[in-house]
Amino acid sequence: MDLTSLFILAGLGAFHGLNPAMGWLFAVALGLQERSRAAVLRALPPIVLGHAGSVLATLALVSAARLAAPPRIVTYGVAALVAGFGVWRLLRRHRHRRTGMRVNAWQLAGWSFLMSTAHGAGLMVVPVTLHEGDGAAALASQSLVATATHALAMLATTAVVALVVYDRLGVAVLRRAWFNLDLAWAVALIGAGAFVALS
Repeated sequence: MDLTSLFILAGLGAFHGLNPAMGWLFAVALGLQERSRAAVLRALPPIVLGHAGSVLATLALVSAARLAAPPRIVTYGVAALVAGFGVWRLLRRHRHRRTGMRVNAWQLAGWSFLMSTAHGAGLMVVPVTLHEGDGAAALASQSLVATATHALAMLATTAVVALVVYDRLGVAVLRRAWFNLDLAWAVALIGAGAFVALS
């Protein structure tokens, strides 16, 4: 995997780390509930592991398709899936369910896996890896490297944002400085699908 792909994967991880729906807001809420900075930090590994599991599952499914189908079909299928998911998210205006705040690490990882999957987190990573590697071993290795790069960047960003919000800003910052990341995400998915189709 080349350096450009790694930077893109890290950038996508940082974007996910900035998105409150991907976990930092949950980590801050747990910290505020327990009145403990350590609770914020304890929440981060399960959140990132759940996210990484979602990304890795998506990459594994696409890798299996790449081994079983002609490359052109997989490329157009991925393009349609990514762009279609972006259009669906744009039109649907996803509503998040309320969740209870008493969770253990496994429940938090499960929640993160489901949220990441519902947001199509792994779909955005697929176009970066689509034309890399060939053969089962190369695809497996590429999927692990892509997931690790993405997850480490997400962990770093999520940790910084969660701690800044917990220690300095408070969750009231969301009322003052909110940017609709769900809208940006839907548009980015559509753009990535179009890029894959045209490449």
